[in-house]
Amino acid sequence: MFLSVFCVRVSCRVYASNVNGRVLLVEDDDSIRETAAFGLERAGFGVTTAVDGREAVDKFRVGRFDLVILDLMLPHMDGFEVCRQIRRESDVPIVMLTARSDPIDVVTGLELGADDYLTKPFDMPVLVARARAVLRRTTGEGPESQAVRRVGHLEVDPSAFVARRDGVDLRLTATEFRLLAALARRPGQVFTREVLLETVWGYDYLGDSRLVDVAVQRLRAKVEPDPTRPRLITTVRGVGYRLERR
Repeated sequence: MFLSVFCVRVSCRVYASNVNGRVLLVEDDDSIRETAAFGLERAGFGVTTAVDGREAVDKFRVGRFDLVILDLMLPHMDGFEVCRQIRRESDVPIVMLTARSDPIDVVTGLELGADDYLTKPFDMPVLVARARAVLRRTTGEGPESQAVRRVGHLEVDPSAFVARRDGVDLRLTATEFRLLAALARRPGQVFTREVLLETVWGYDYLGDSRLVDVAVQRLRAKVEPDPTRPRLITTVRGVGYRLERR
């Protein structure tokens, strides 16, 4: 059993709040699913559970969720395919749960559109913290400026949570939008991966630079005329990324 009752009890005392985010928790292991659902509910989330990939997709299509917490190793349909199908229909944030140590699996999930990941075994307070951070990013809470930013052909409107290129909605995920908004606030400035982790994901030491690299790749695919030869979001080798003034 990955999650201890002690961890859940700690999370109840420390994390209880009125977040009330609606979470779809997809996990086939009974003990992990039940314990995680209990801890999330006591922390203020509304939780719907699914035990396999097909059930997850079915419940997602009939419900309204603010966040999906998705195990990768599932019967009938694995987490990669569930993520792929959800991304065809929705930009809802997705946090992957994985027991796999191979970084390729993590990168594959991120490339399919997941926003974050957590490796098993994990403590309940960490899962709650990740869920809350994702919801804060999605709802736009925090001191981020709401002024519309225009950089070349790009327009970023934080108040509407919309980004456009030549007037066309780019249909970004919440993480992709916040990444673009962070870069657009200071065109021409180089942002390190560590700064972007803190600004976009809301943490640093809990994070992983792969989150930044994969998110930049996905963002380039939507904003660059030729993502293989990026001219808008450029890499400063050994440092990080910047949005060019164009």
